[in-house]
Formats: sequence, C-alpha cells, structure tokens
Amino acid sequence: MPDEPTSDEPIPSDEAAHRPDPTPTEHQPDGLELARAAAKAAAAGPGRAPKSRSRQQPRRRTTPKSAGAHPDDRDPQLLEAGMERLIASRGWELDLKVQGVFGRWAELVGDEVATHSVPESFADGRLVVRTHSTAWATQLKLLAPSILKRLNTELGHGTVTVIEVVGPHLPTWKKGRLSSRDGRGPRDTYG
Repeated sequence: MPDEPTSDEPIPSDEAAHRPDPTPTEHQPDGLELARAAAKAAAAGPGRAPKSRSRQQPRRRTTPKSAGAHPDDRDPQLLEAGMERLIASRGWELDLKVQGVFGRWAELVGDEVATHSVPESFADGRLVVRTHSTAWATQLKLLAPSILKRLNTELGHGTVTVIEVVGPHLPTWKKGRLSSRDGRGPRDTYG
C-alpha cells in the first residue's frame, strides 16, 4: 500500500475520487453552507429539492399577501388604529366608555355631588351609585333623571336604564353585648 498523504499534503485527483471522507460526522448546514444550499434550491427551480444533501430541512413556500408598493396589513400601523382594532375585536367599547364615565364622574355630575357620591358598578344597564350619607342619597334620587340623560348622551342612547342610589355602609347592631333580639335598630341616619 502506498504511503497515505498527510492532511497538509495535496491529494492527487485520481486518489481523491476513491478515498472515503476522513471525517464522516453529521454536519448541520449553517452560515455559508446554508446559503449555498439555499442557492442550489433556488437554482433547481420551484418544487424541486437539491440533490446534494439527504437530511436537508423541508422547504417552506411563502406566498405574499400582496405584491407591489401598495400599503397592506404588514406595513407599520399607527398605535391608535391598532388599539381601535383590538378594542373592537374584544368587545371592550362599552366597558371602556363606562370606565371613562367613572373617571370623569365629577365633570358629569358636578363637583358638589361628586364629593358626596361615587359610582360603584355598572351591569346590564344598571348603574349603582353609593352616597356618603342618607341625605345625599335622597338628593341624588331626585337628580337621577337628569344624570341618566347626561350619561346616555355620553355613552349612547339606552346604555344606562336605571340609576340605583344606595346609602352609606352603616354599622350593624345584630351582634354584640348591647344588641336586642327584637329591637328596631338605631334612630339616627348618620348624615
């Protein structure tokens, strides 16, 4: 057997054709080799895979949504337009309007009424407003039709159907050493 050339010596062309690859390790294409494989695939034409590698990654065909310089959904969008699409797709329009009303309560009902009342919840057309005293609960019940009209102007006709005015959270005398079983409770309105 003739002497094998070392890796530094050039291999004659007739020997190189019959000699096995000295490093038969599996090689993943990356960098320059990946670019060469992509170029071979492009040169082979559509639908044909290059014949050089048996374990090449599958080829993915992508079709653009549109061609040309016309704007489409892939272009950068303004934040406002994106937020409007998100709100509409999730059905958050009414919730955001109601929360806006809660945030602008003083502007809608006036500063004096707003200092003594707080909107608590909104569900199924019913707005619950809690007052700080029973006197303000009575006053707000008298103002409810005008407040209802103003809220429907802001939110859309028929959004708020009823304003339920509730008084302050009061202590209870149901328990404790000074409670009576059949008593009628305190005679004070705390207001």
